Amino acid sequence: MNIEIRPYTAERIEDVLQFESDLRKEEDFWGWEIDEDYKKSVAASFADSSFSDSISLLAYADGRVVGRIDSSMISSHFDGSTKAYLDWICVLKSYRHHGVAQKLLEELRKKLKERGVTTLIALTAANEEAQRFYKNIPDSLMRDIGIWIDIK
Repeated sequence: MNIEIRPYTAERIEDVLQFESDLRKEEDFWGWEIDEDYKKSVAASFADSSFSDSISLLAYADGRVVGRIDSSMISSHFDGSTKAYLDWICVLKSYRHHGVAQKLLEELRKKLKERGVTTLIALTAANEEAQRFYKNIPDSLMRDIGIWIDIK
C-alpha cells in the first residue's frame, strides 16, 4: 500500500471532514458531531497563533485521507523543557494493520526531533487494539496513568 504523509493545512480541511465522515461509517462511537460549529472551529484554528506549535499530519492512500495524527508542544518551567503531547492518532478501520499509524508516528517523531523535542507524551485509548499498538512503539515505555479533568 502506498501511503503518503502530508501536513494538515487549511486547504485540506475538506479532506479531513471526509475522513471524519468515513470514520463514522466504519465505527460509530465518536464523541463529537461534524456540525457547523465544529467546521468553524477547525477552520479558525489555522488562523489562530496559539496553534502555531501544533503539528498535524495526514496519511493519504488511494486518493483520500485514511489516517491522522495531531500533537502540540508543552513547555514547562518544571524542568525547563519542551515536550510534545500526542493529542490524537487515528486510522480508518479498513486501513489498520497496514503500517499507516506507524508511518504517521515516524513522521511526527522526525518533525519533533527537528524542533528539539525529546519526549512525546500520550494518553492512550483504553481499547485492546490501541493498547497493542502503543505497547509496540519502539523506544517507548508505558507509565503513569492519564486523567481527563474538565474545566468548568
